[in-house]
Amino acid sequence: MTNNRTQTSGLRGVTAAAGLVLAAAALPAHAEADLAAAQAIVDEHSQLPTFEAPGQPFDAAACMAGKKILSIPASSSIPFAAGIEEGMVAAAEEVGFEVRHWQNQGQPTQWVQGVEYAIANGYDAVDFMAGIDPDALAPQVDMLKKAGLKVFASHHRDVTTEAEDVDMDVSLPLSFSRVGEIIAAWIVTQTEGNANVLVIGTDDVPPSQPYWKSFEAKLAELCPDCKATYYNVPLAEWATKIQTTTQSALLQDPSINYIFPIYNSMSQFVLPALTITGKTGMPIASFNGTPFILDMVQQGSVQMDIGESLGWIARSSLDAYMRDMCDVGDVPDELYVPFYIFDASNAATAGSPAELDKGYGDAHVGGFRTLWGLE
Repeated sequence: MTNNRTQTSGLRGVTAAAGLVLAAAALPAHAEADLAAAQAIVDEHSQLPTFEAPGQPFDAAACMAGKKILSIPASSSIPFAAGIEEGMVAAAEEVGFEVRHWQNQGQPTQWVQGVEYAIANGYDAVDFMAGIDPDALAPQVDMLKKAGLKVFASHHRDVTTEAEDVDMDVSLPLSFSRVGEIIAAWIVTQTEGNANVLVIGTDDVPPSQPYWKSFEAKLAELCPDCKATYYNVPLAEWATKIQTTTQSALLQDPSINYIFPIYNSMSQFVLPALTITGKTGMPIASFNGTPFILDMVQQGSVQMDIGESLGWIARSSLDAYMRDMCDVGDVPDELYVPFYIFDASNAATAGSPAELDKGYGDAHVGGFRTLWGLE
């Protein structure tokens, strides 16, 4: 396990020395948390999302007829990624073309096999979804381009990072950095400016560092006396290392009072560590809106999850891909998906058990169907 440990903290009290008692006025005061600013951020993302068209309408069914896209997620074992794939397959069926989910367990060799399969089986495009860095597959991207396939990627990097070096037809980053700011604001409000946060990250997923850094910066801005400690657990080791990492951190620092696994599917491996260390009930906040995590919000084992409708991601990704394949222009350069806070007050709107794409309203379903000429 790599332990990348970072802390942010404010001024501490000055101790008396040489028997002298310093006057209270001479002591540096703790910096007060800006609870009002934090609450404003939380309130902004507690409103039900509305749909704004990311481009002009086009006849998707006509131009996509007979086309095929192979979508390769970072790992099919991550429920979040599998949910997006499910949404893409279903949305493509509505339009009338094929999206196939390339099942894999997060091994680069499996991604390469998917690329080879797409080339050998007459696909028109390959999509790297939810965490694959296209630059890490530069030889395969080159193979795809030479074979005449288009290459797409979505939900794989933060909007603040530089674009890929490889030749991409469509690249749709997400503002993970904004998510980090929202979660920092949430934790500040929940702890009333007295947070000591354990952050579980995964550095081999490209957006993780800008996501974490934005959280760290916003936490320091809103609450100079708050503290955060970051631990890196590689994607392929979530099932074996998150629990032990969490246990070790809690035993090392009993003052930790909040846990932030940066991707919500990590939470399932955090919870056993809380039981073992006697910390059951410690609040957890995370991001992705994966249905089984929203069930945990309803049950009280996770306090908050920032949702991004998996169906909205699927439709937004397909919308951009189809615009490129149909040569209709207006191809977005960023993934269009709103961020929505789920907590005990509204998690039941996602269904019980929670369902893919439920709880966000249905504005995006009709909105994209209208854009695609289906309604």
